[in-house]
Amino acid sequence: MRTIAIANQKGGCGKTTSAVNIAAAYARHGRRTMIMDLDPQGHSTLGLGHNPETLDKTIYHALTNAQIPLPRVIIGTSMEGLDLAPSNILLSGAELELANVTGREFVLSEQFRLVSDQYDVCIMDCPPSLGLLTLNALVASTDVIVPVQVNYFAMEGLRQLLETADIIKMNFQPCYVKILGLLLTFVEDRTLLSRQIQQQMREYFGDLVFETVIHRTVRLAEAPSAGESILTFAPNSKGAAEYMALVEEIITREEEPKEKPSVEETAGETGEETGEETLAEVESQDQLTPLTEEIRNAKK
Repeated sequence: MRTIAIANQKGGCGKTTSAVNIAAAYARHGRRTMIMDLDPQGHSTLGLGHNPETLDKTIYHALTNAQIPLPRVIIGTSMEGLDLAPSNILLSGAELELANVTGREFVLSEQFRLVSDQYDVCIMDCPPSLGLLTLNALVASTDVIVPVQVNYFAMEGLRQLLETADIIKMNFQPCYVKILGLLLTFVEDRTLLSRQIQQQMREYFGDLVFETVIHRTVRLAEAPSAGESILTFAPNSKGAAEYMALVEEIITREEEPKEKPSVEETAGETGEETGEETLAEVESQDQLTPLTEEIRNAKK
């Protein structure tokens, strides 16, 4: 099972919209798909037609209660081939509850073992922070897609997030996460600023930036209120076409490294000793970023 985290510590960059519609596009391509809502706001859950407040079990229960495995919290959606691991405000307390759990950064990886043969891909909608929930998602992921709103402020923390994946890969074993690509969102071709930032992003990051971009459209903004992805809400819209094109482009980038083990082989190992040694090496090389403090706290 491929696990793709949609992550950016900045809010308002289109993470949830992209997570919902990438998952829907994968399902439309015939892949058995699950979307996991790891944001306590529950916007992916809402965006797929479920009321977070009425749910009996959510991803919170799977992460904090060993008696409730991930398969018991997964629910269906109105789209064939697309399931949802929902979220609600209870998830905001998960980091506190996991604070004293040994190997807490691998809790999500362990849960994936239970469903790895049921799905081809899992899309994770991460919260706008670099806390324990995002850490779990990155450790458990095979790939990361970073939505980037086309404005200068959105670019501020981008380098830190790219470094984050490398630091996590160094400090938590097994972990094979890599940045699959940067997705430009809220694009407006008619403005000079938008065109300039696109050009700068492509010049600086090169092929890491997806060729497909997501334009700001009314239909994309309306779809969540209907509890649908853009592919079912407005299948002939520009937004639907762009997300289908994006997934086609993602699929071309999906060749797995030959040395990379499967989820079943890698989940369950803690790699604590390796992580401690590597963190010391990072500290000695003065390569610390704000996430290093999160990693240090997670390993205590």
